[in-house]
Amino acid sequence: MNEHPGISIVVPLHNEEESVVPLYHSISNACAALERPYEIVFTDDGSRDRTFELLKQIHHQDMRVKVTRFRKNYGQTAAMAAGFDHAQGDIIISMDGDLQNDPTDIPLLLSKMEEGFDVVCGWRKNRQDKFWTRRVPSVIANWIIGLVTGVRIHDNGCSLKAYRASVIKRVPLYGEMHRFIPAMTTQADARIAEIVVNHHPRRFGKSKYGIGRVWRVLLDIITVKMIIGFAARPMLWFGYMGVLFLVLSLATIFTEIGSTELIPEEWTVMYTVAFSFLFLGLHSIGLGIIAELTMSTGDFFPGRSLVPAVQRKAN
Repeated sequence: MNEHPGISIVVPLHNEEESVVPLYHSISNACAALERPYEIVFTDDGSRDRTFELLKQIHHQDMRVKVTRFRKNYGQTAAMAAGFDHAQGDIIISMDGDLQNDPTDIPLLLSKMEEGFDVVCGWRKNRQDKFWTRRVPSVIANWIIGLVTGVRIHDNGCSLKAYRASVIKRVPLYGEMHRFIPAMTTQADARIAEIVVNHHPRRFGKSKYGIGRVWRVLLDIITVKMIIGFAARPMLWFGYMGVLFLVLSLATIFTEIGSTELIPEEWTVMYTVAFSFLFLGLHSIGLGIIAELTMSTGDFFPGRSLVPAVQRKAN
């Protein structure tokens, strides 16, 4: 394909053999109507069914289709990051591979991008998923994410989003970070918008996610808050904790000095507690100094280059 694609559609897949062909046709039809050069980047995330075989067939029939493959399942975030790395378009659109996202919404995303936004997020306002196990936890998670990160959108978990390549390629993606992309793009001063998109019931297979992922989301929220709030000055993050422990250490010592009723065994315990707080405080400050040195001598977003090591291009 000699023409530079202006738009890249990135789709991670895992055991979606029944969805691959109809999804490809749906995306192709939607993009053909745009009358703009495009490419489709599929990432097979270690599927054990015929997903990769079908993708290879599609690739041989349509040179606008790129296929990458993981040897084992690394998760949606890694698969999405691999797609972003291989995408050549100036605008990158991500979407799920289970046919629940609607490719006919692509023109709406692009139209919103033309208003000057860098990231446009889809909002599954009429979400077609189970109420208690999917929709309710999602509402709670979105509220917490907005409260912690300051980026308040309705649906962080919707994969149907549009990005400027110059923005999304600067965002670190690892772990379960794909649902925090809007918040992470604030590190690149991105302008973020949200539009209502269609959402369809799952036609084939079953969801790869369940209620058990909640604890991982909570841990990732802490990580995202640290990256957003303290990535440029990690000493602030560790320094706050260090000062807190040092204050607790001094408070314990002064409490011990001012007490005349403690027996020797209690004095030993209090000294041990005070020393522990002192050690934790100095340790936290030391970690902050190391983090500052790391940030000043290394990449601002480490780990991004790890993704290509677990993928290969289709023949």
